[in-house]
Amino acid sequence: MKSLIYGIIALFVVTSCTIDKTDYNAEIGSEVPDNYEFKEAVSFTSGNYKISIDALNGTFYKGYNELHLKIVNTQNNQEISTSAVTFLPIMSNADGSKSSCPHEYNVAYDSANKYYSGYSVFTGESTTTASWKLYISFTVDNQAYEINKDISVEKQSNKNLNMTAFTGKDDEQYIIALISPQKPTVSENPLVAGVYKYNKPTTPAGAFPDPSQFSYSEVAGYTLKLDPRMPEASMGNHSSPNNKDLTQQDDGLYHGVVNYTMTGNWTLNLIMMNQNGLILKGTVVPTDFTPGVEGVKSELYIDTLF
Repeated sequence: MKSLIYGIIALFVVTSCTIDKTDYNAEIGSEVPDNYEFKEAVSFTSGNYKISIDALNGTFYKGYNELHLKIVNTQNNQEISTSAVTFLPIMSNADGSKSSCPHEYNVAYDSANKYYSGYSVFTGESTTTASWKLYISFTVDNQAYEINKDISVEKQSNKNLNMTAFTGKDDEQYIIALISPQKPTVSENPLVAGVYKYNKPTTPAGAFPDPSQFSYSEVAGYTLKLDPRMPEASMGNHSSPNNKDLTQQDDGLYHGVVNYTMTGNWTLNLIMMNQNGLILKGTVVPTDFTPGVEGVKSELYIDTLF
């Protein structure tokens, strides 16, 4: 249990730290990848059943991943639509500590699209010292099946799909992951993000992998105040008009508007407020126009580029 807790703490320490001064010139002109097609990212079998998971570009990326899962009876090639399916991603570190990430644990069947629909917000890339494994269970004809599979999580090269992890002033651990737009335009862009909180275990760990020790939930009723800026020195940290703060909608995600007035590096400066209007993370960004000086960022921010 101690190794689990230390692993989670280490994750948030690493992902919350800010990197050294950004080399904006090196990023100018970099191509924003288009990942619009869902392809099979992994497949495996259990008994007479094949399980396949589709993701954008057939790849699991650090950050938000929409996932489509299918179960097929290999004896008659029939797809299973009535099974109870669970999905649990777990990252293991070289020291034996384990942690998870925001995910859809009970995966529901989408009858219109004919797949089980879920998501996973992978909080780190696969490395020689950190590996990811999926733990999946399903039940068919009252027969339970459990299977696990090693997977590879790749670096997200599209900064418009960046994420951040941090501890709020309430001592809770949060993750914000950008979902849309994947490829912005010079205009007012609908902005969508997922906001998640780690559910601290209230009971001792059971048999591994005990989902109660790796649980996350969508944050309900918060507000993300938005102040986008172009932070590089040549841009003077200027902002743009007609932006809208992010609030939660019926799909559980947070929706707002970001107005990009030109291509280039942008920083989404954020202030996260709970249901009572209390600030849990984030600071106001100075309004001064500062040509020649790299712009000040909120203590809560996500960089983007297009």
